[in-house]
Amino acid sequence: MDRAKLNLDGMNGGIDGTKETGLKKVSSYCSIPDFNDYDLSKLLDKPRLNIERQRSFDERSLSELSIGLGRGFENYEHAHSPGRSGLNTPASSTRNSFEPHPIVADAWEALRRSLVSFRGQPVGTIAAYDHASEEVLNYDQVFVRDFVPSALAFLINGEPDVVKNFLLKTLQLQGWEKKVDRFKLGEGVMPASFKVLHDPDRKTDTIVADFGESAIGRVAPVDSGFWWIILLRAYTKSTGDLSLAERPECQRGLRLIMGLCLSEGFDTFPTLLCADGCSMIDRRMGIYGYPIEIQALFFMALRCALAMLKPDAEGEEFIERIVKRLHALSYHMRSYFWLDFQQLNDIYRYKTEEYSHTAVNKFNVIPDSIPEWVFDFMPTRGGYFVGNVSPARMDFRWFALGNCVAILSSLATPEQASAIMDLIEERWEELVGEMPLKISYPAIENHEWRIVTGCDPKNTRWSYHNGGSWPVLLWLLTAACIKVGRPQIARRAIDLAESRLLKDSWPEYYDGKLGRFIGKQARKYQTWSIAGYLVAKMMLEDPSHLGMISLEEDKQMKPVIKRSSSWTC
Repeated sequence: MDRAKLNLDGMNGGIDGTKETGLKKVSSYCSIPDFNDYDLSKLLDKPRLNIERQRSFDERSLSELSIGLGRGFENYEHAHSPGRSGLNTPASSTRNSFEPHPIVADAWEALRRSLVSFRGQPVGTIAAYDHASEEVLNYDQVFVRDFVPSALAFLINGEPDVVKNFLLKTLQLQGWEKKVDRFKLGEGVMPASFKVLHDPDRKTDTIVADFGESAIGRVAPVDSGFWWIILLRAYTKSTGDLSLAERPECQRGLRLIMGLCLSEGFDTFPTLLCADGCSMIDRRMGIYGYPIEIQALFFMALRCALAMLKPDAEGEEFIERIVKRLHALSYHMRSYFWLDFQQLNDIYRYKTEEYSHTAVNKFNVIPDSIPEWVFDFMPTRGGYFVGNVSPARMDFRWFALGNCVAILSSLATPEQASAIMDLIEERWEELVGEMPLKISYPAIENHEWRIVTGCDPKNTRWSYHNGGSWPVLLWLLTAACIKVGRPQIARRAIDLAESRLLKDSWPEYYDGKLGRFIGKQARKYQTWSIAGYLVAKMMLEDPSHLGMISLEEDKQMKPVIKRSSSWTC
């Protein structure tokens, strides 16, 4: 199969680990209104956007932070603009009471070493810079999802140019014709990754994009488009630059992604039906159906798109459809994906084979299918969004990314967000252990492992996506902790990571029930492990940066309705 290529004359950019990018200092104020600025009932009649230049980080959470952390947060109300303080040290480290940890400088040096240039301009960071590994595979490519924490680190440090270049370059790739064998993919699909090929003799740069046709299992990345939208909003929030999101090509990109997600079909649920391996968990792990990671990202992307789409002739229809979908999706997720002690007890007592709209057990979940581990795992105080819900199937596994994004997007209500934090505290050894953070819990093993993973040798128990510990998740955990007003949880996790990451050469993931061992196939100098730590560190030091990646609760969202009520859109 021919792979999509773009040949352009230009400078031989190369991967430059020492060259300064010369990015300008920018102010850090918010410019896109948050979703709760909208009266949804009025928006249905006449969609409008009121662009205001104001901060949108959660003032409630930040006020609680001053109680949770005695130092470093006294002056958070006087939020400052990010700016460069030196080659390897973020400016935020020099402007507050936190002493920079010794590994911060090393992290920045490693992050800059991973930069990739196209025609002399930085356009992203490669997945890993591990020269010790014999097989490069696709770790020398720029992955959309992998670049997000790198982008946030550069934004916080006042270096937005690489983020802008990345957003525009991936937007160009979206417009390419995408085929797997003889089947053409949807026009709005974003690439999973791209690689820059440099020809020093001809002085040309070539981009080769992968839309899933080269991925293991040949699955298109459902999450790429969502991360692109979320990052576009983060860029606008951080820089105050409205012009990028308002460009015609960006507006068209938003509409194409929304068109894919909001298309009508045979669905009876507002959630997105997905194949296995369509997200960060990109191998067969039994997440087919309606995985929490995709649903949470979908919800967040809908809210971000709603804030950025222009209410013109082309955008007005999408705004109306987004508002309706958000109402249905928030109700569905909060009602049917949420699990706490009381709900577990209710499911345990479910009757089955119920018919008509009066059914309580709407998905006909068989109580005997509840795994034994969840009864011991569920504390009296705490809760989480389960991994998957579909007819006669409920995946009770914990998935960290989906639950953290649920908090950041306000898919989780304030009560649910607090309950998720309670669960993490109550089950610290299981979900965090000696290295944050378990991507999923528990691990599947023995016969179940053979059936669910297809005997995948990479996803053995407590390894990789099957209960492995991923340092990149540290930034999501930290952001969620700050939003809920529980920064002490993030501090504890960061302390754990700092004790190992540099010494272990920034591994991709850790293995073992407690995350004690470097992953058996983990790459060293994994870029998003590095960037995830930096973002977590800087965000905890200056919580005002939370606004670029967090959405406040929407007051117009309908409250959770009792399960005995019939579900309607």
